[in-house]
Amino acid sequence: MTQQQKSRVLILAPVMDSLTEKLEQQFSVDKYFDQQDKQAFLAAHGKGILGLVTRGDVGVDNSILECLPDLKVISVFGVGTDAIDLAYTAKNNIQVEITSGVLTDDVADMAMALLLATSRNVCQADKFVREGKWLEGGFPLSSKISGKRLGIFGMGQIGQAIARRASGFDMSISYASNNEKPELPYRFFPDIKHLAAQVDVLVIAVSGGPQSAGVINKSIFDAMPDNSLVINISRGSVINQQDLITALQNKNIGGAGLDVFADEPRVPHELISMDNVVLQPHVGSATHETRQAMSEKVLANLHKRLDEKSSSKFSVL
Repeated sequence: MTQQQKSRVLILAPVMDSLTEKLEQQFSVDKYFDQQDKQAFLAAHGKGILGLVTRGDVGVDNSILECLPDLKVISVFGVGTDAIDLAYTAKNNIQVEITSGVLTDDVADMAMALLLATSRNVCQADKFVREGKWLEGGFPLSSKISGKRLGIFGMGQIGQAIARRASGFDMSISYASNNEKPELPYRFFPDIKHLAAQVDVLVIAVSGGPQSAGVINKSIFDAMPDNSLVINISRGSVINQQDLITALQNKNIGGAGLDVFADEPRVPHELISMDNVVLQPHVGSATHETRQAMSEKVLANLHKRLDEKSSSKFSVL
């Protein structure tokens, strides 16, 4: 296939170098993030762009989509679509593809890592040793997780993967979700507040977006037992961040493990200063193996939609 025959694809925000290289090999690529005058670029070159690559944390604004009249597919590096107007894409027949199923294991692993680190004070103990404080005396006791009550908010692929891992720690597992899943051996709660009142650890694994924004708020933290933990590996928008800070400061809950935040990469100083909070820079899926698999899925999703268009030109009766 010659350069002229390659479908035009726009990379909205930087992705892995290896993915960029493959995109440039297989498509005619423009990099939106490199353009000095982005509006001028869209006005001059928006027509004819058939595919768009973006990240789940970036999405794409409608103002950009409006300048891409021939766009057929948005291939997302990630599983989040909360930063994409799905009503707009549906109305304009733009397919939105995500890297579903690829990052499930890594994100579930991160949830368990945060749970263990938060309950067993792993980060504090590491700092304790490095600062030489062990020479002065023993480290304070922490809390076990085996046998504790785990509540999962959102029982999709990631929520189920977390439940499977937690069962290995003999945790009692309950969940709240849009719909009960009778095939699962876990207790179902129809709403998040009732779930929160019955667990020692609440893991947030629900999708982001307007429907879940701020759902975990003061009323949920007030309902949770003393010394309970909150783990968030979904989207920062799901938690009312100020309510979380207040709950931690007032000791309404015992601690938190957070991989996501409301305004990334800006993290409130109040959270940074707390010893009972474990912080990660949104790296739930950040392993070599999974990022490679995600890259392959981004490419496959583009080809799935754009090759259909190309092959239709050569179909015969």
